[in-house]
Amino acid sequence: MRPLAPAGRYLPDEAATLAFGRELAELLSAAEGYNRDAIVYLQGGLGAGKTTLVRGILRAMGFVGPVKSPTYTLLEPYDELLVFHFDLYRIADSRELDFIGIDDLLAAQAIKLIEWPERGAPRLPPPDLSLSLRVQGDGRHVEVQV
Repeated sequence: MRPLAPAGRYLPDEAATLAFGRELAELLSAAEGYNRDAIVYLQGGLGAGKTTLVRGILRAMGFVGPVKSPTYTLLEPYDELLVFHFDLYRIADSRELDFIGIDDLLAAQAIKLIEWPERGAPRLPPPDLSLSLRVQGDGRHVEVQV
């Protein structure tokens, strides 16, 4: 597996966050890297840049439409890319995930990008990649765990 280096990185602005998303997309799409069925946790507070990072990943994969956080719908599928973008911020109990068919979605051949994964525990499997973002000055700091 090709590692992301360095494990911690400062992203000074939105452009840097989008560029980092492109790097992640390359890893997620590469045969020698993560597979197209990877589970990626995106952790961080409100406004930490999680959805911006997802936008960078999707743009690198060729998606040109709007990318919004699925805060109210819990899931935004990008079927043509085989990517599911989850936002579990509004989940109070992981059993609520049954209403969106979480077991079938997790079993599907697709990359799963999951914001607020701690809200879905213990229903979620361990991630292949975990990213933690936090506001730092005018930018963001991202930590990567494989």
